[in-house]
Amino acid sequence: MTRHPIRAAGVFAVVLLALTGTLYAAQQASFAPRGELPQTTSYVVPAVTAPAPVVVPRRQGARVPLIDPAWAADTAARAGIPEPALLAYARATLMAPASCGIGWTTLAGIGWVESQHGTIGGRRLDGDGYSSALILGPALNGAGKVAAIPATAESTAWHGDPDWDHAVGQMQFIPSTWEMWSSDGDGDGAADPNDIDDAAYAAARYLCADGRDLSTGEGWSGGVFSYNHAEVYVDAVHAAASAYAERTA
Repeated sequence: MTRHPIRAAGVFAVVLLALTGTLYAAQQASFAPRGELPQTTSYVVPAVTAPAPVVVPRRQGARVPLIDPAWAADTAARAGIPEPALLAYARATLMAPASCGIGWTTLAGIGWVESQHGTIGGRRLDGDGYSSALILGPALNGAGKVAAIPATAESTAWHGDPDWDHAVGQMQFIPSTWEMWSSDGDGDGAADPNDIDDAAYAAARYLCADGRDLSTGEGWSGGVFSYNHAEVYVDAVHAAASAYAERTA
């Protein structure tokens, strides 16, 4: 699964379980926001999308869209998503290529499955886009079904392990993937996978790569499958994204 984010569970008490079998089902049931998210077996119909974010005028030359505060507060409350995460997803979709057709609910679905929007394990997602504690995946040491990806000096700076890589942040980027897709989603001049603003924008760019059209069933499922090569993962993201859209329609 090289260059694709993986599930998180392990270092710094990250408790995401494997996305297969009964353990995955138990994890989803345990952490489902505002009641259990509905399940679906559709892989050819794109996730239902909510209305586009409402923006307000921004200063001339600014690159990052300004999301209407009233829209953000209302939508976050109805969706059951922390407002900093909702803002990150909204900005990322507006900054993505228009031809991609990505909706904020798709990023929200991924953010939920990966880390409960940065709140997994009792963490708090602060207004600056950082979780109150690092979110790291298990060591990629080749044990069992885990890929073997040795750490580098650069990747160790993200996760602290001098021997093996770990997926990093709310959207669970492997450092080598982050190196390719690193993004500044909030205009602060830095690109950090532990900042959900940056991670969400990088995820949007990744999903939209190669001219993919996420407004079609094939394009949507193909994009999410590229993020993690498991049909059960596509199914979980589809269910979450569709549920968020229904809550905010």
